[in-house]
Amino acid sequence: MSSDRAQRRAAGKRLRDSVPRESHADWHPAEGRDPFAILHANDVGRLIELIPLRYERMRANPFAFLRGAAAIMAADLVGVPVPGIPVQACGDCHIGNFGVYRSAEGQTLFDINDFDETLWNVDFTVDVKRLAASVAVAAMAQGEDKAHRAARASVCAYREHMRELSHLSPLAIWHSRIDLDHEIGRLGDGDLCRRLLADAASETAGGLSHGDAPDLDPDSFHSDPAQWRIADKAPTIFHDGPNGLTEAVQEAAAALLAYPQSLQADRNLLALRYVQRDVAFKVVGIGSVGTVCAVGLYTDADGAPLFLQIKEARPSVLAPLALSPFFLASEGQRAIDGQRIMQAASDMFLGTAYSEVSGRSFYVRQLKNKKLSAVGEILSESGPKAYARLCGTTLARAHARSGDAAMIAGYLGKGDAFDEAVAEFAMRYARQTKSDHAMLLEAYEDQAQPE
Repeated sequence: MSSDRAQRRAAGKRLRDSVPRESHADWHPAEGRDPFAILHANDVGRLIELIPLRYERMRANPFAFLRGAAAIMAADLVGVPVPGIPVQACGDCHIGNFGVYRSAEGQTLFDINDFDETLWNVDFTVDVKRLAASVAVAAMAQGEDKAHRAARASVCAYREHMRELSHLSPLAIWHSRIDLDHEIGRLGDGDLCRRLLADAASETAGGLSHGDAPDLDPDSFHSDPAQWRIADKAPTIFHDGPNGLTEAVQEAAAALLAYPQSLQADRNLLALRYVQRDVAFKVVGIGSVGTVCAVGLYTDADGAPLFLQIKEARPSVLAPLALSPFFLASEGQRAIDGQRIMQAASDMFLGTAYSEVSGRSFYVRQLKNKKLSAVGEILSESGPKAYARLCGTTLARAHARSGDAAMIAGYLGKGDAFDEAVAEFAMRYARQTKSDHAMLLEAYEDQAQPE
């Protein structure tokens, strides 16, 4: 085994001849690049009533723009030379898509928490570059020097942890986890970190993270769970909406009823112990705005609640970056397979559904994972480097579950050539993102001007 590992590491090292590590710094916008044409093309198939909300959220700041612009960055990376080491890629690996949740064993884990764009057979550098770029964009307000150091720290942590993992067996890698109880002290400010940990770890007896679960309508919340309803919170949670949105809620409810059929026998049996009481539309994130997404309220025979989230699964923006074509059973299956591969302890309720009416593919998961919404607070109070390192370490663990850790480590090496190159790329891309965001603001200001 050690000999094979050494050979794979050497094979990774040889890939530097065709794609030098220093070359990853090179990126310039393509001639005729039109980011808004890419965004508008990505709007096709979304619910048109919600598209304005998507752009409203993207206008907030450059980081919000980056979050909604996964399709732009994927297009920007088409044709960029890669070493060709495949992994299961997250696809939208920005720092806002990492989160905290509790495992079935009660551990507080830190992990990637969004898999809408996940795809197999993508070069590992694609996720690393999006992570580093997101760090740079988020930290730019503190100055370019801090942003560069933070982006470099995320890549350095990835490289160092990948090297550690490359010495382990596949089974040992599979069982490795980022235990937040152990890692939280590295984030810097102790009081802040303890506060975040306490918030993330506080759960109800039903396993729901406060702040993620929707509120129940107080008028319906009485002794009979059959009457419980989710409270409307327009414009993000609602039962009835303009034009086709009410139909979208009904479509999601029907898909949720069929979803248990996608589960393996033991989990199907568990899911069938719960009865659907209500379903409401739930607008989430930035990149997902305009897709059909809903939350279902369920209860067991004794009234214990369970919330399931159903999300429309569209083709991954990474499709043009796949190293070679391969068969996909469905977009929903792609999403849950990616989550199971990349997460250390994925949700037992993961499943898929399909709408015969619209042809939409969906995936379903328990609404319990908590995204670390205080990313900005961490970056401002604790400094961006420590949090960036945590994300880089986490990404390395996720990639090593599907990719060849020894080959990746061999390509990356012991030195900082790759770190420096990707950090330089991240700064270039952060400046471009800032420019793209300014163009979006200008476009909306022009539209707002009276004739």
